[in-house]
Amino acid sequence: MVGDHIERKFRRVNLWVPSRDVGTDLLVTDSGNEKAISLQVKFSRDFLATHMPSIFQKPLRACGWWSLNLDKIAKSKADYWVFVLVGFERRSTNFVIIKPSELLIRLKAIHKKRKSIQSYLWVTEKNRCWESRGLKRQEQLAIAQGQYSNGERDFSAYLNNWGPIQALNGK
Repeated sequence: MVGDHIERKFRRVNLWVPSRDVGTDLLVTDSGNEKAISLQVKFSRDFLATHMPSIFQKPLRACGWWSLNLDKIAKSKADYWVFVLVGFERRSTNFVIIKPSELLIRLKAIHKKRKSIQSYLWVTEKNRCWESRGLKRQEQLAIAQGQYSNGERDFSAYLNNWGPIQALNGK
């Protein structure tokens, strides 16, 4: 899904898939194969339609869930992690593209000193992205209503942020 998106949107890059597990799922290079970015891809099915009350159905586009090991993030060799959020109701696909070092800082700030965490990323119809695991019901409703504010949990800057790939694309 990520590779397909990159190939359709960025015509001047080359996409490489490692033949074995090296901690990177995709390698993207410029057209001359001189500069490269490695990506670790994490996919989640959409939990909006199956696990969320009706009050969240309209304002949210997709809700993903991941089990993440903080040690693996810390030791990651990938330049970026890409979280794929597929919204089946609206047939949407969104991507959270973040450096593992930034992801680690944010997850530690939100979930404290756990070694393994469950992370929920929610994408709203207003193109906002929030890490919502552990929030109280009122805070969840505030996200849905576009009234929530929390810098550590706000992943909107990484939502569909294809800047690193665009830089390789040459335009």
